[in-house]
Amino acid sequence: KLFKCEDKQYNRFSEHIGKVPLVIITPSDQELIIGGSELRRKFLDLVISQVDTLYLDNLIKYNKALIQRNALLKSFYQTNTFNLQSLQIWDEQMISFGTIIHNRRKSFINEFSPIFQYYYNFISSEKEQVEISYDSDELADNYQELLNLSLERDRVLKYTSVGIHKDDLGLCMNGNGVKKYASQGQQKSFLLALKLAQFEYIFKRTKIKPILLLDDVFDKLDLKRINQLLHLVGSDRFGQVFVTDTQLGRVESIFENTDMEHKIYTISEKGIENEK
Repeated sequence: KLFKCEDKQYNRFSEHIGKVPLVIITPSDQELIIGGSELRRKFLDLVISQVDTLYLDNLIKYNKALIQRNALLKSFYQTNTFNLQSLQIWDEQMISFGTIIHNRRKSFINEFSPIFQYYYNFISSEKEQVEISYDSDELADNYQELLNLSLERDRVLKYTSVGIHKDDLGLCMNGNGVKKYASQGQQKSFLLALKLAQFEYIFKRTKIKPILLLDDVFDKLDLKRINQLLHLVGSDRFGQVFVTDTQLGRVESIFENTDMEHKIYTISEKGIENEK
């Protein structure tokens, strides 16, 4: 397969990431709030990778080293052998790339967090105190020690149990975890703030306004938060915004109460049927 952009062929598909900045908010994104840590790591990596190709390159190399280390641990178990020197080859690569990734994620959260808080406060009118944090292994700043301490456990488990591939994004509201203690409306506001902060972060770094797609975002939001959201994305701060919803009446009612310039399209299996 060949991948091209403006007739220029990519050597790797990863080179296309960030070329056309895009931020999408869909109902399935709620898993970012209530799901496992893997989804939040992917969000973290996606946002940074869209503006930092070196980060993406280091992440790809780290994951390759991780796969090789895990394969070696499994081989040791199956053959009842152990060779520390062969394992250290992959340890060195994971330490090198993992340290860079860890430091970049920390600096990202420091920059991203106030942007996120601004958007959440705007949507919710500052009703709740929210916080995001970078949750990583305590010894992540000393990767060698981290791997040494986990070696025996890794041999038993047959995979690498510590490292930046186990990191998480901590999500808190009023000092408690959003996953357990926030209402569905608050969780939706939290998600929207994360995604809008993604938009702002990319724009600040690239000077290009991403395309923003809001898919079925009105569900579980009260009218006040909906109006706050539309007022925000309808401002000059944002560029092209697409909003999709399965309830035409709700969309018409919501936009009737705004002064936003907009067009409403009704789309079915036949294609575009109406334009207002």
